[in-house]
Amino acid sequence: MKLLLDENLSRRIVPFLQTAFPGSSQVALLGLESASDAEIWQYAKANDFVIVSRDSDFQERSLVAGHPPQVVWLKIPNRSKTVVLNILLEHHMEIEQALIEQNRACVEISLRNFSRDLLNLEIADKFRK
Repeated sequence: MKLLLDENLSRRIVPFLQTAFPGSSQVALLGLESASDAEIWQYAKANDFVIVSRDSDFQERSLVAGHPPQVVWLKIPNRSKTVVLNILLEHHMEIEQALIEQNRACVEISLRNFSRDLLNLEIADKFRK
């Protein structure tokens, strides 16, 4: 499974994702920094990427358009590159299980407790396609 990080996520974490998510990239690295959400959606669909974003736009699009592509929605406040990287790596298995085995359109990852940074992986049935 390869991830396509939206422009709101740092391209600097891409090299560190390659072991868990080989072939992953970020929109700016692919020359898509000024692309619309629709263009990013089509690129991800044509190239077998899972879109990762902090914005709800792609989650909402997945409700209307279905998948592919699938979406990982990081419902987290603005955090450092290291925190985002750790979230994706620590939840690698859950993300794969939800998107591949359960064929979900969208996975939401949110922080339950901001003061202690405990993570809660939410996979709502309404996102199943």
